[in-house]
Amino acid sequence: MKFKHLLLISLSFATVSVSAQKKKTTTAPAASASIPRPKLVVGLVVDQMRWDYLYRYYDRYQTGGFKRMLNEGFTCENTNIDYIPTVTAAGHTCIYTGSIPAIHGIVGNDFIIQATGKSMYCTDDSTVVAVGSTSKAGQMSPRNLLVSTITDELRLATNFRSKVIGIALKDRGGILPAGHSANAAYWFDDASGNWITSTYYMNDLPAWVKTFNNQKIAEKYLKQDWNPLYPINTYVQSAPDNSDRYEGKFAGAATPTLPVKTSELYKGHIGMIRSTPFGNTMTLDLAKAAIEGEKLGENTVTDFLAVSLSSTDYVGHQFGPNSVEVEDTYLRLDQDLAAFFNYLDATVGKGNYSVFLSADHGAAHNPNFLKDHNIPAGVWDEGKAAKEMNTMISDKYKVDNLIISMDNYQVNFNNAALAKAGINEEAIKLDCIEYLKKQPGIAYAIDLQKIQEANIPDELRSMIINGYNAEHSGVIQIILKPAWYTGHGTNDRGPTGTTHGTWNPYDSHIPLVFMGWGIKHGSLTRQTHMTDISATVASLLHIQAPDGCVGKAIGEALKN
Repeated sequence: MKFKHLLLISLSFATVSVSAQKKKTTTAPAASASIPRPKLVVGLVVDQMRWDYLYRYYDRYQTGGFKRMLNEGFTCENTNIDYIPTVTAAGHTCIYTGSIPAIHGIVGNDFIIQATGKSMYCTDDSTVVAVGSTSKAGQMSPRNLLVSTITDELRLATNFRSKVIGIALKDRGGILPAGHSANAAYWFDDASGNWITSTYYMNDLPAWVKTFNNQKIAEKYLKQDWNPLYPINTYVQSAPDNSDRYEGKFAGAATPTLPVKTSELYKGHIGMIRSTPFGNTMTLDLAKAAIEGEKLGENTVTDFLAVSLSSTDYVGHQFGPNSVEVEDTYLRLDQDLAAFFNYLDATVGKGNYSVFLSADHGAAHNPNFLKDHNIPAGVWDEGKAAKEMNTMISDKYKVDNLIISMDNYQVNFNNAALAKAGINEEAIKLDCIEYLKKQPGIAYAIDLQKIQEANIPDELRSMIINGYNAEHSGVIQIILKPAWYTGHGTNDRGPTGTTHGTWNPYDSHIPLVFMGWGIKHGSLTRQTHMTDISATVASLLHIQAPDGCVGKAIGEALKN
């Protein structure tokens, strides 16, 4: 009897326990049961950063910048761009959408609308006006972008409670990463010297941006002059500083050398800061002001700050990869990144934020530099080619100026004039292809509507297909020989500085490093892709990938 009595008491307690457990599961989950996410995600795109810059100057980097990312974070050593042309707008778009120009529509910084023949800048929007300036530099928005971004998806996933801010000297570097639904994107206006936005986002600048603009930060930096961080003879990874055969000088400067007397040269041209390391410093200054002004990382959900560092591109174009100026710019950027990470540690908290760093494209060595070292290289004059092809077509078909653009290594026809003349497009394409094949420096000239028939390597075919959008791309794709690029000679010896836009590894092999919350320490040598970046961030945050994403998450980098 005593045993039965005890059994009944035990069963009674068990029933009460199960009943309580059932009641517990019907209540709202505690905050600790929510999906784990970082307080803040920071995306850093270093414009024109070749992958090898991570290691070329490694011995001179301090512990808190690039080295910290490599030594604490996860580096993907073989990340490649999936398409051509490799340019700023397409690169920033791909990183944040995981998509390709064939789908997202941003096939270049500028492109031709095939239906009208109109040239379109990637972020042009005549329906909006500048906020913070009266210049046309504010007539910009993301409306030409056809797909969502990872920043859009974060906003959707949190019912638009997450804050998203995009910042870059270049409008396209701030607008395209921030996406369609961003709280704001800010870019630098040379005319006013202000950081501005457009009425797409707001009708008045926030107080914190006005306060920042009132400090005239650009002028303060330019008045300091650009002096080398270290004695010039210690820049052993660079060619001699006075290399006017390879480097372009500032207007008003006698030589393309450091120091640069920016305090004397900038007067009336505040935009000069773009072509100095101070442009990156100022950009990160604004990023810190945004974190404080918008209280990013203090939200109940994850916030996202998309920062593009544009000055590396301007300096690279002017001076080239083998210059003291580029080396000094990266050493200064390393210091700026270290200070920025320390700021994030102090404000958001170390371990509370996730950051990734990548690039929109790389850059070629200057062809004169390569030829002087017995390495094959050259420059193809697209303007001369367009003129000669137009003359050829005019003589044969009696139609003038049928070729309206050679941008993005593509031939664009005046389709309206072609239709009016009733000329067979296939015949003219064939004539142009035969002409192009005979030109020095050209490896392939390909009919984009017959790409599957082209006798070219599969990897090139894939990059061409991924970069081709029927509404925005031309009719013939031009592939130059390695170490050749398009340009016009700035003197009788050829162009100075460098450019980009091709399929070759110097343009398409980019850095990709993750660090912080949810990220393992390690490295990966298997091939990954630019399209994988947003997919990886989506997995990190447990949200949907962007709607045009074709990339795959890099699971090796994630702790979960």
